[in-house]
Amino acid sequence: MLKVFADRGGTFTDIVAVTNNQTIIDKLLQHPERFLIVPLPQKQWIIVYKLLSESPEQYQDAAIQGIRDILGLSSNEPLSRETIEVVKMGTTVATNALLERNGDRLVLVITKGFKDALQIGYQNRPNIFARQIILPSILYEQVIEVDERYDAQGNELTPVNIQKVKNDLQAVYDIGIQSCAIVFMHSDRYPNHEKQVAQIAQEIGFNQISISHKVSPLMKLVSRGDTTVVDAYLTPILRRYVNQVASQLPGVKLMFMKSDGGLVAAEQFQGKDSILSGPAGGIVGAVQTSKRAGFEFIITFDMGGTSTDVAHFKGEYERQLDSEIAGARMRVPVLAINTIAAGGGSILFFDGSSYRVGPESAGSNPGPACYRRGGPLAVTDANVMLGKIYPQYFPAVFGFEGNLPLDKDIVIQKFTRLAQDIATATGNTCTPEQVAAGFIAIAVENMANAIKKISLQRGYDVTQYVLCCFGGAGGQVACLIADTLGMKKIFLHPYAGVLSAYGMGLADIRAIREGGVEKPLTQALIPQLLQLMQSLEIQARIELSENEASSEEEVVRKVNLKYEGTNSTLTVNFADDVAMMRQEFEVEHKSRYGFIQVEKTLIVESASIEVIQRMDTPEEPLITRTRPLDEPPTPVEVVQIFTGEQWHDTPVYRRENLQPEDTINGSAIIVEKISTIVVEPNWIAKLTDRNHLILQHKD
Repeated sequence: MLKVFADRGGTFTDIVAVTNNQTIIDKLLQHPERFLIVPLPQKQWIIVYKLLSESPEQYQDAAIQGIRDILGLSSNEPLSRETIEVVKMGTTVATNALLERNGDRLVLVITKGFKDALQIGYQNRPNIFARQIILPSILYEQVIEVDERYDAQGNELTPVNIQKVKNDLQAVYDIGIQSCAIVFMHSDRYPNHEKQVAQIAQEIGFNQISISHKVSPLMKLVSRGDTTVVDAYLTPILRRYVNQVASQLPGVKLMFMKSDGGLVAAEQFQGKDSILSGPAGGIVGAVQTSKRAGFEFIITFDMGGTSTDVAHFKGEYERQLDSEIAGARMRVPVLAINTIAAGGGSILFFDGSSYRVGPESAGSNPGPACYRRGGPLAVTDANVMLGKIYPQYFPAVFGFEGNLPLDKDIVIQKFTRLAQDIATATGNTCTPEQVAAGFIAIAVENMANAIKKISLQRGYDVTQYVLCCFGGAGGQVACLIADTLGMKKIFLHPYAGVLSAYGMGLADIRAIREGGVEKPLTQALIPQLLQLMQSLEIQARIELSENEASSEEEVVRKVNLKYEGTNSTLTVNFADDVAMMRQEFEVEHKSRYGFIQVEKTLIVESASIEVIQRMDTPEEPLITRTRPLDEPPTPVEVVQIFTGEQWHDTPVYRRENLQPEDTINGSAIIVEKISTIVVEPNWIAKLTDRNHLILQHKD
C-alpha cells in the first residue's frame, strides 16, 4: 500500500510517499536521478519526488501526475484504492484564486443600511503617507440589503420580509450568480434571520451559501462579514478542485491540510480554512522534525520558488485570529505565518538607479532564465551565476520537453548584459557576479526582516533559536540569513527540500471551534466558559466523527483576553483559576508590548476548543558510520563560488556520501536530489546519526 503526502506550491509540487511494496521500489530504483528512496524499519521505504506544478503540455494536475509517476502508470491508467491507502495534500488553489481575484461570482446579503460596511472596513491606512488610498478590490459582485434587525440584547426589531428576499435572491440567481454570503447584525448571537434567508437561498438553488454565524461566530460585523465573503468566494473553486482530484482517486481516502495546521477530510475542506494550506504543512513538518532532533525554540524558514514563509515556535503552534491575506481580511484561526514575495523565482529588476527583487515571480512557467522557457532573471539565476547552483546536480526537468538540465550559459549572458546596463546608467563598473551577489544581499535582507517581524519585534531573542531551514531554495541562503540575524545554529532535515509535503504526513487531525464571550474575566464567569467549551467540543467532535478513531486524543482549551477598552487580544490557556489566566496574560503582554496595566479589567473576547486526533506518522531511520572516524568524506569535485566579494575554491559533497560525525568546514556545497545546501566560509556542517545536518557558526 502507498501513503502519499503532497504539497502543490507555486513553482514545484513536492511528493513524499511511504510504501511497503517492494515491486514499486524495484521499478523506481531504475531511475535514481528522479526519485530519492530511503529505507525505513519494518520493510518500508520513503519515496521523495519533485515535479513542476505547471506543465500544461504534459499533465493537468501535478499531484496526480506525481502519483502516476511513482506507480509507473500512464495517463489513462486508473488509480485505485487497492494500491493507495491515503492521500494527504496541501494546495495553493484557493490562495491563487484570491491573489488573482478569480473566485466564483458572489452576492453579499447584509442588513439594510450596511451595504458599504465591508468596503469601508476599519479605515486603517497601512501606508500612512500615501496620498492616494487604493482599496483592495471587493470580492462580491452584488449586494442585497435585507430590512431585518435584532438589537444587541436579542430582541427582534424588524422581522425578515420573506417574499422580498425571495424576489431579490431569485433576480441575482437568474443572472448567473450562484454563491452567496449572508451577514446580519448581531447574528453571531442571534442567528435566526440568517437561517431564514439561507433556507430561501437553498430553495432557489444557490450552490454555495456561507452563513456568518457558522463561518465565524464572533463579534464585529466587518471581520465576520469579510470572513464569510472569502468563504463563499473560494469554497466553490476549492470544491471543484477537490472533486477533480477525488475523481482521479476513486475510493481512496483523501485529506487536506487546513490553515490551522490540522488535517480534514476532503468533503469538509472549506474556503476559509484553505488560504495557508501549503505553508501550514511546512510549519508542521519543520516543528515535528526539529523536535525529533532535540530543538524546542524554532524559527521556521521555508523558501520556495514563489515566496518565503517564516514562523516562530516556542512549545506550541502559534495561531492568529485576525489576518489579512491578499487584501482580504479574515477572522479564523490560522497559523501565524509571515509570508513575503521572495523566492527562487522572484524576478530581479534594475530600475535605472537601484536593484529590486520581486515581488513579481517567474513561477514555474516560464520560470527563471535557467529553466529554458524564456523566463527573466530571478534569484535562482543569481545563485547559478555565483556558482552556488550547478546544473549537473539539478534534475533534468527543464525546457519545453521537460528533459533538459538548467541552462548556465543564458544566465551568464543575461548577467553580463545587465552589468553593462548598470555601468551605462550609473557609471559604476561591476562584474556580473558582483551584480548577482548584490541581488542576493537584497533578497536575504528582505527575508531576515520577515523573521525579525515574528521574533525580535515581539520580544523574542532570536539568537537563542535554531533556524529550521527548508523549501527547495532554503539551503542556498541559510547561512546568509543566520549571519544577518546573529543566529548560531541551522537545522536541515534530509527531506528539507520537500518538508511541506512531509509535514502533511506528520500532521494530526484537528478540529477548532470558537465562541464569542465579550464579558469581564471573573470567577463567576468560569461556569459559563465551561458550558460554552462543552458545547464547542461537541461541535468539534461532529467534524471528527467521520475519521477513524484515534488511539491518542487531546483537547486544548484557550481564551482570548484583552484589556477593557482595547482591541488587541492575547491567547492564554484556560484555567479554573482567574489569577492564573491573568498572570499568563500579563507575562505575554509584558513580553509583547513592554508594559502591563494592573488596574484594568480583563475582558474575555472569545473562547476556543481544539480537539486533536493523533495520527500514525512515518518513522525516521538511524544511520551508522562505516568509515573510520579519522577519514573525512570525499568531495565529488572542487568548484568556485563567489561569496564575501571573492571567489573561493569549494568542495562539493553528495549528502548520501556523508556519514554520522562527519564534519565539513565551509565553504562547501552539499548537494541532494531535492535541494542544494551552501555552507558559507564561516560555518561548519555536522551530520548526526538521524541523518540531520546541523550547521554551526564558527565563533
